[in-house]
Amino acid sequence: MFDPQLAREVLRQLMASTQIIIDRMSNVNTVEDFTGSPAGMEKLDSICMQLIVLGEGLKNFDKITDQSVLQRYPGVEWKKAMGMRDIITHHYADVNADAIFDTCKNKIPELKKSLEQILNHHQF
Repeated sequence: MFDPQLAREVLRQLMASTQIIIDRMSNVNTVEDFTGSPAGMEKLDSICMQLIVLGEGLKNFDKITDQSVLQRYPGVEWKKAMGMRDIITHHYADVNADAIFDTCKNKIPELKKSLEQILNHHQF
């Protein structure tokens, strides 16, 4: 059995990171909003840091819940979400702004919804 308080705290941190990404993406409408200026590149950097936080947090959550929770929510590609952390961390010079843009616009809102469902449906 895992520590439900720890699981709940990690979930809250994950949800906070998803909201930070959503907020930071609010004025990003195209990839060029990242790549077209130094300020855009700073925003890309800051978002990548939150993606690292998300990936690491998901790995920790999966570990502390004995891999028993995330698998119940197949709407998110959890392994890919966790793996993005490794790609950004270990291959940062090769980060693809298009992939980051697509992930943030199309996948992060769904990930946030799934995290909310997990928090609401489990007795943590």
